Amino acid sequence: MARTVVITGASAGFGAACARLFAEQGDRLVLAARRSGPLQVLEKELAGKTEVHCLTLDVRSRRAVQEGVESLPAQFREVDVLVNNAGLALGLEPAHETSLDDWDAMIDTNIKGLTYCTRFFLPGMVARNRGHVINIGSTAGAWPYPGGNVYGGTKAFVEQFTRNLRADLLGTRVRATCLAPGMAETDFSLVRFKGDAAAAAKVYAGAEALTAEDIAGIVVWIAGLPSHVNVNTLEVMSIDQAWGPLAVHRKKQD
Repeated sequence: MARTVVITGASAGFGAACARLFAEQGDRLVLAARRSGPLQVLEKELAGKTEVHCLTLDVRSRRAVQEGVESLPAQFREVDVLVNNAGLALGLEPAHETSLDDWDAMIDTNIKGLTYCTRFFLPGMVARNRGHVINIGSTAGAWPYPGGNVYGGTKAFVEQFTRNLRADLLGTRVRATCLAPGMAETDFSLVRFKGDAAAAAKVYAGAEALTAEDIAGIVVWIAGLPSHVNVNTLEVMSIDQAWGPLAVHRKKQD
């Protein structure tokens, strides 16, 4: 039976890859992103495979999210799966040197945008007593690194928010999952370094990173599990990534 799947941040990366895999299964898609051009290209690509409705919106705007949800055509209103994928990292400067504008953008997108989308789609799921909220977190939410400051903090919020959703939803058939990927080669680093392709390439140099398709496959698998099975949190890394030793600052010896 075809489901209705909403994907935020659907114009590229994990979101676009998820759209392609859900479409292969015949699921109806609501694709949301700030950039309308890439959404239209993706819609044309998926034509003939499934029904697609595009929403050009910025999840940072509560009003835009609410109006987008309320404007959905009748056949897309009963949402079965919400993939909260919209998010970003900006900069790698230490906390005392970073841009407050970058911090605001990450908090507004990764935290507020995710909560807005959840809040406006969740009541319908609860009323129908079915649904699944899949939040895209990050290993940065559990494992700190220099320059990760607010980005890591926002992803820690995503993981804890998802746990609390599970607590609130106990007794319903609505599921909630946090999927936390590690290093993945998408536009993520290009966005983080504000278009500096050379800096972005260094992040992945000499290593086999995860791909958007890897993560999309996991999202679709999670969403396809039996309705009584809830994956609470799932962390995934490339085989070429692991945890390093604890950092130690050593004073220079005379």
